[in-house]
Amino acid sequence: MKEINRLVSLSLRYIFLVLIAIPNLYIFYLILTPLTIYPSFFLLDLFFNVAIQGTIIFVQGKGLIEIIPACIAGAAYYLLLVLNLSIPNIKVKQRLKMIAYAFSILLLANILRIFLLSIFSSSELFSIAHHAFWYFLSTLFVAVIWFSEVKMFKIDEIPVYSDIKFLWSKIRK
Repeated sequence: MKEINRLVSLSLRYIFLVLIAIPNLYIFYLILTPLTIYPSFFLLDLFFNVAIQGTIIFVQGKGLIEIIPACIAGAAYYLLLVLNLSIPNIKVKQRLKMIAYAFSILLLANILRIFLLSIFSSSELFSIAHHAFWYFLSTLFVAVIWFSEVKMFKIDEIPVYSDIKFLWSKIRK
């Protein structure tokens, strides 16, 4: 019975991951776009004269900041979701805490990133800072969040691999 429950859990976790990715991570952008734009706007508003129209934040003396889908980092949230859902033997309540932790930290880091890049938006440093965040720090953010989750929640399984190992053991019987 325990093996059947594990197979059902495994199937549901991976079906959910496939379904949520269709079409093009839409659900992530639908939810996370306002959760990213408005806090970024309010943070900038503490230090600058700003206005907002849709996904564009106008910062007086700095120009406009357009928050495009890549700025929302939907793929990074999806990667964290994949890592969290591809670990077996975790109770639903614990898994929800892990996902909430990962998403909250990434959201806060992303808002801070947008704020910091906005400060440099009118200087030559913007391009350098933007590329540094895009190519290096975004990957580092996800890795640090994941490893902090592993430590904080005492995860001892390996994402995907542990599920494959389990399936392989059932096939070999």
